[in-house]
Amino acid sequence: MAKRDYYEVLEVPKSANKEDIKKAYRKKAIQYHPDKNPGDKTAEEKFKEAAEAYEVLSDDNKKARYDQFGHAGMGGAGGFSGGGMSMDDIFSHFGDIFGDMSGGGFRFSSFGGGGRPQQRMSRGSNLRVKVKLTLQEVAQGTEKKLKLKKYVTCKTCGGSGAEGNDGISTCNVCNGSGQTMRITNTILGRMQTASTCNNCGGSGKVITKKCTACYGEGIVQDEDTVTVKIPAGVAEGMQLNVSGRGNAARRGGINGDLLVAIEEEPHSELIRDGNDLIYPLFVSIPDAIIGSAVEIPTIDGKVKIKVEPGTQAGKILRLRGKGIPEINGYGKGDLLVSINVWIPKEVSKEERSALEKLNKSVNFQPHPTQEDKSFFQRVRNLFE
Repeated sequence: MAKRDYYEVLEVPKSANKEDIKKAYRKKAIQYHPDKNPGDKTAEEKFKEAAEAYEVLSDDNKKARYDQFGHAGMGGAGGFSGGGMSMDDIFSHFGDIFGDMSGGGFRFSSFGGGGRPQQRMSRGSNLRVKVKLTLQEVAQGTEKKLKLKKYVTCKTCGGSGAEGNDGISTCNVCNGSGQTMRITNTILGRMQTASTCNNCGGSGKVITKKCTACYGEGIVQDEDTVTVKIPAGVAEGMQLNVSGRGNAARRGGINGDLLVAIEEEPHSELIRDGNDLIYPLFVSIPDAIIGSAVEIPTIDGKVKIKVEPGTQAGKILRLRGKGIPEINGYGKGDLLVSINVWIPKEVSKEERSALEKLNKSVNFQPHPTQEDKSFFQRVRNLFE
C-alpha cells in the first residue's frame, strides 16, 4: 500500500511550523494511543503512521528532503517505516512531548503500560558513508552492499552486558522503573516529579557480573554488511536515511541510523543538467550542409539520429524521455544534443582553392532568417 502524504497524516499545511506539527502529532497520538484503543489494530497502525510523519516533519533536514523528493527522498527507509521499530521505540523517542497524561486515563509510556513510568533507553550513534554511482546507476536505480565497521550487539550476552542470567538484577533504588519520584510542598500544594534513576541510569537494571566479551557495554566492534536500495533519480549531495542500521546502542537500546551520501561519477560523454542530459555533437562542415545520420550515446546504449541538411551550429536536438527519471517516479528528463560544426585549423592548397570557389557562391553567403534577426535584437537589447 502506498504511503500517505505526511502532511495529510497530521492534517497540517506545508507551511506549518514546528510547534504546529508538534501539536498536530500530539492530538493524533492521543486519539490513537494503544491504551485508549486496546486490541484495535487500525488505531495502532494510525498511531505508528503519525509517529513516522512526526519523526520526518519535526527534523529540518529530513523535512527538506521530503518536501523536495517525497517518500523516495527518505531512501525507502524514512523514519520508522523502514526500521521495524516497536511501540516502545516510539515512546522512547517522543514520550517527552506528552508529559504526564494520567488525567486522561493513561500515561504516555510503554505499550499497554497501564501508567507505568517509561524506562530510559540509550540510542546508538549514526553512521555516515559515501556511495559513488555511475550515471547509469543514477538513471536506473541500484542496490549497493556496504561492508561497514561498526558497533554491533554482543553475541555473548545478547546485548545485556551481563554474564549469564545471574549477572543482572533489578535496581534496588527505583525498583526497576528507571525513575525516582520526589514529592515537594509548594504554595500550590504537593507536587510529584520524576527523574532518571542515578543508580541504574534509567534502565531499571544493574549489572552485578559483567560480560567478559563486551566488558558490560553490551556492544562490540565488528563488521556488518548492509544492502541499501537506491532509487532512480538521486543526485549528487543527496543523503538517504536507513533507519536502525547505524551503531548498536549500549545494553539493548535503539540502534542509530545509517546515512548514505550520494556521489556521482562523471560520465565520459554525457553531461547531467538536473534531469536532462547534454551531449555535445561535433559534425563536419559537409555533414552540416548536406545532412547525415550519426550515432550518439545514451544511458540505454547507442542510437542513430539524423542531422538535417543546412543544420546551423548551436542548434539543439531534443530526444524526449532519454534523460534521468524524477526521483518520485513521475516523468523523465530529455537528452539534448548540442550541434557543433567542426572547423579545421589547417587546410591543404587544394582544399583552400575549393573553399574559395565555394565562398563566391550565393548559397555560401550568410542568409540570416527573421528568427535569427529577432534573436540578435533580443541579445542586443540586453546590453543597451
